[in-house]
Amino acid sequence: MNLKDIRQKIIEDNSWATKKGWGPIYTAHPDAQIAIIGQAPGKRTQEKGIPWNDPSGDNLRAWLNISKDTFYSEKIALIPMDFYFPGSGERGDKPPRKDFAAKWHPLILNNMPNIKLIILIGQYAQKHYLGSRMKMSLTDTVRNYAEYMPEYIPLVHPSPRNNIWHKKNPWFKKDVIPTLQKEVSKKLK
Repeated sequence: MNLKDIRQKIIEDNSWATKKGWGPIYTAHPDAQIAIIGQAPGKRTQEKGIPWNDPSGDNLRAWLNISKDTFYSEKIALIPMDFYFPGSGERGDKPPRKDFAAKWHPLILNNMPNIKLIILIGQYAQKHYLGSRMKMSLTDTVRNYAEYMPEYIPLVHPSPRNNIWHKKNPWFKKDVIPTLQKEVSKKLK
């Protein structure tokens, strides 16, 4: 199945979302060199249809040191763990559906042979891709990012709500961000 056929199959398998007027929120192109894998779209993103078009996306692009044009180009694949807003829970958005990524990610990634780096944002992506290699906490996984390179770089979510985490973990901006920027620049050349 090619990327166009996969997208159509995702839409068909999620007719409940189509009835709400929702399309799957992800981008993928056969020429992509970097895949960014995050959680699931929030409600506003689902309604707007553009991933990472918010303050979190602004922070992420600054961390990557790339422009909005590059971020939304064929060079970058934006693939959340679920392509649809999972709904609201007691303490924020519900988690992505459990088997969604296992079903769709391999099909999509197999159609992008030029992927040189996968950036894993947040615990759901890290748990799925790193499995037992993940550390006891998200912080420890991100702190030990070099263990997962060159294939993966795990990151904390770039939400402005994580400002307290950043204050407690200054090593992130000192160590992880420069390495991330260097790797992204190298992979996009």
